[in-house]
Amino acid sequence: MTDDLLWPRYAAPTDLAAIEAVPLADRDLPETTYALLARAATRWPARTALSVLPDAARWREPESRSFAELLADVHRCANLLHRLGVRRGDAVALMAPNCAQLVTAMLAAQLAGIAAPVNGALSRPHLAELLRRSGARVLITAGPELAPEVWETARALADELDAVLVLRPTGAGGAAPPLDDIAGVRVGYIDEQAATEDAEAFAGEPPRSADLAAFFHTGGTTGAPKLAAHTHANEVADAWMLAANSLIDPDTVVFGALPLFHVNALVVTLLAPLFKGQRVVWAGPLGYRDAALFGEFWRIVEHHRIATMSAVATVYATLAQVPVDADISSLRFAMVGASPLPPAVRTDFQQRTGVPLLEGYGLTEATCASARSFPDAPRPGAVGQRLPYQHMTVLENGVLAISGPTVFPGYVVGREDHGYRLDGLGKLVDGWLDTGDLAEIDEDGFVHLRGRAKDLIIRGGHNIDPALIEDALLAHPHVTAAAAVGRPDAHAGEVPVAYVAVAPGAAVDEVGLLAWAAQRVPERAAVPKAVTVLDALPLTAVGKPYKLDLRADATRRAVADALAAVPDAEVEAHIDDGSVVVTVTAPTSCDRTAIGDALGAYAVTWNLHITQDAS
Repeated sequence: MTDDLLWPRYAAPTDLAAIEAVPLADRDLPETTYALLARAATRWPARTALSVLPDAARWREPESRSFAELLADVHRCANLLHRLGVRRGDAVALMAPNCAQLVTAMLAAQLAGIAAPVNGALSRPHLAELLRRSGARVLITAGPELAPEVWETARALADELDAVLVLRPTGAGGAAPPLDDIAGVRVGYIDEQAATEDAEAFAGEPPRSADLAAFFHTGGTTGAPKLAAHTHANEVADAWMLAANSLIDPDTVVFGALPLFHVNALVVTLLAPLFKGQRVVWAGPLGYRDAALFGEFWRIVEHHRIATMSAVATVYATLAQVPVDADISSLRFAMVGASPLPPAVRTDFQQRTGVPLLEGYGLTEATCASARSFPDAPRPGAVGQRLPYQHMTVLENGVLAISGPTVFPGYVVGREDHGYRLDGLGKLVDGWLDTGDLAEIDEDGFVHLRGRAKDLIIRGGHNIDPALIEDALLAHPHVTAAAAVGRPDAHAGEVPVAYVAVAPGAAVDEVGLLAWAAQRVPERAAVPKAVTVLDALPLTAVGKPYKLDLRADATRRAVADALAAVPDAEVEAHIDDGSVVVTVTAPTSCDRTAIGDALGAYAVTWNLHITQDAS
């Protein structure tokens, strides 16, 4: 592999054509994530690969591994998994907050079999279904020291497993607490179980580029889970596209704090740095959810000489309010994605820190990243230019589609003797991935998002793009987040309403915001009927906007208004398999006909629960 081919100039949007003049196959990328790690360990054996913080307070006491040490640890762990019966086509589930041992386990699971990381904060039925779909017989999970609640969940789910391997906190000292026996299941600490395994090589069959590397669950926190499959070729190609950025070099120190059950953490802050031998500083187990991290953040940047980081917009909104009390000159740029970047957040963060915020775009079904921005070539309104070798088009319905080496092979829909059954479930057509995102692409390949197709608000048969409303509200100097959804309406089917979060201490109210929107939303039908201020908008566990909760709230309010004349009627709304369902609770003396007549005019699913009248 020659560095001339591996690292073309990639510092500006104009470099894209020259990069793609060389076929990707000629760039001789490592075949698998294991080959990528082995290459790093061969080239830079003594260089520090990762420094993991025990928690926000102990940022001066990281647990560090060189590239050679990381490879040795991965060999031991993968050999343990192999001894437990894990083979190339077998999934290994991982359920734990970030820690040093989880980084090793993630890479080892992709070497021995297929990594299937899951979010331990999901409901137990949801987790049980994810484990069932993955077919995992081995679970690597947090122990009682690292995350007691996750450990209890793991014990509750262990009946269908062969082995449970337990992780300790980063920097844990002293004897580990004893683990309860689980009938018929092998239980033990992963470091103790792997201690005698061979550190020099993997005893099993190494993976190939077309082999499955990982399963990542997609979607929000409710509804039927989906497992998106990634091949080794998918992950290596996407990691290279990010590492090819000429703005980063081998001395660049990367900060990582997103959970490893999210593709961004794997591809952006674990795999991509392996290409150039960069050190990654990992936050403690709570990551950006650790309130103490923000108070220490600028000192962490100074101490570890952090050069770049990746986070969601809400993280930068918080950091913009934290006084810069350290030398942060090492921080060259910060990457943001997963949700729209409000102009107020960008302005506040950049003015207070001097650090440019670079937007990106991606989705799990395209491995991770599909577009990037450039600090010296801002493109207002765009989330970035498409990455090399990823091709994009806008379909007739206005939806963005992607093809290329990062497009996933499908969702896991079953397993047979010869392996997993994968299906695109309507998202894959002739190699093109339907992203579900409404978008426009300019002549330079920059992507301008216009909302989610499924988020369209349909008012009397007229389609309203929520982005029209959200963009208008995000232009307000005190609005830090905005989301528009449809509220059921007896006459129009649904009408637009908006929810916003504002900067701390902002002197703004819902009446003023509604007037602001009315003056700036370019389409009269799209002007929201109401604006509601919340402390924070709902997000998924990885920081993506979660509009279902807002739709449920809007539906609840609409039904409550419709039943205002029904004495003692109480209204609740919940999410059931991705849809909003309303429950009306009323006493036996209620007029059921009146309730039925009132709600019959709304396109909502509802149930009536009758309670005894108060005596």
